[in-house]
Amino acid sequence: MSQMPQATLPDGTRVPVLGQGTWRMGESRSAVAAEVRALQAGIDLGMTLIDTAEMYADGGAEQVVGEAIRGRRDGIYLVSKVLPTNASRRGTIAACEASLKRLGTDRIDLYLLHWRGRHPLADTVTAFEDLKAAGKIGAWGVSNFDVDDMEDLLSVEDGGNVAANQVLYNPARRGIEFDLLPWTARRGIATMAYAPFDKGGIVDHPVLARIGAAHGATAAQVALAFLMERDDVIAIPKSSSLERLAENRKAVDLKLTPEDRAALDAAFPPPKRKRPLEMI
Repeated sequence: MSQMPQATLPDGTRVPVLGQGTWRMGESRSAVAAEVRALQAGIDLGMTLIDTAEMYADGGAEQVVGEAIRGRRDGIYLVSKVLPTNASRRGTIAACEASLKRLGTDRIDLYLLHWRGRHPLADTVTAFEDLKAAGKIGAWGVSNFDVDDMEDLLSVEDGGNVAANQVLYNPARRGIEFDLLPWTARRGIATMAYAPFDKGGIVDHPVLARIGAAHGATAAQVALAFLMERDDVIAIPKSSSLERLAENRKAVDLKLTPEDRAALDAAFPPPKRKRPLEMI
């Protein structure tokens, strides 16, 4: 197995460019054991960045993650998120404490504001900085922020300490390439790409399938390779299938040719103008 490529966060921390998502995990008690096994299998394959959130299954996904990382926490880069309704200064700290308890750990490596809400960004950032000073989080970031949101964030005290922005990004959802992706790249802020398969909507796309077949790969692997070509993008596919996890891991070795990229551009044209930020 080839070595897992890594991305560099603003503080110099190196993290895998391919991690694991957990949306929809923890919703069914009967599925928990299989979800834990899947996360552990992904860890064994080098996908040691795990993304979760207090919103997912009302904390159930964090409990699944906590079970999966028990006894091996030091090898994991753990990402979780606070709901915007909880993102006051006091509420953010309380939400983080609750997440830590569900995760069974004393620290979250990267803590994100899930999307922008009614609480002032200055209050959320102050809470993030307090949590960082207390050693309860290593770094903080945001999710579903467009350029204007990021500019607002950087205008508040300590807002420039943002480490990452997690957004919807895949071959079929390329709007961020026009302005947001270049904006964050110039500032050294990492982009985390959620829903890299567009909720399964592109895993059967004929162009992706044709490109994959030419490389002995699948359409899903092509979608991941598209994202991982960029140094500052971290893909976080979710899977409870051991077979799919192994398939995802092998996507690291897939190198797209200029002809492949031209075919992708023809099928999924890159943006020529500003588009509203898409979310799922």
